[in-house]
Amino acid sequence: MDNISYLLHLFHRGGLVMYPLMIFSLVSIAIAVERFSYYKHHFRQKDGLAGSIHQALDDQDWNAAVDVCNNFDTVVSRTIKAGLVQASSPNHSALAVKNAFEERMSLEATGLRRYLDYLSAMVTLSPLLGLFGTVTGMISAFGAMDEGSAAMAISGGVGEALVATATGLCVAVVAFVVYTYFNHKFVNVMTNAEDLCFFVLEHKRGEKA
Repeated sequence: MDNISYLLHLFHRGGLVMYPLMIFSLVSIAIAVERFSYYKHHFRQKDGLAGSIHQALDDQDWNAAVDVCNNFDTVVSRTIKAGLVQASSPNHSALAVKNAFEERMSLEATGLRRYLDYLSAMVTLSPLLGLFGTVTGMISAFGAMDEGSAAMAISGGVGEALVATATGLCVAVVAFVVYTYFNHKFVNVMTNAEDLCFFVLEHKRGEKA
């Protein structure tokens, strides 16, 4: 209970900038939870998809490869299926397959990167808000000094400056960690999808050779 009271004391001492910083921290946590759920459902690295696709294409069974993708509901499977549907037709060239991959991958990338721009913005804005709180706190402290106010009033202004700065940095660090983690996940998903796309294209080109 004492810890909660102390945190509330710090919050009020930090000044008005603490309110947007609190909103930023809650938004960062909400995005982290939402993105974790999204990636958990739409990307499973060791789900056996790649192995099954390799086996089907090694057997030159394009329809079986499409059926494999239908058994999964992930970013990679949906991307690969878009190309396989084109590749299963002898009338479609490797270029048509490549275009299908690129169109679907672009669509999936939008979903994978959703909300990451907000995190990037908060990484930049949080320290600036903290700095703004520092400036207002120091102005308050110097104003108290000019008026010959008590030392407590002066220390209150300095305290506001330090709390605002520290809070802004903490929020920025949290947002940056979340952003970096999911940006790494995004790159990982795209790499897995591209590897399978190249494998499918190689088989399509070999078929035409």
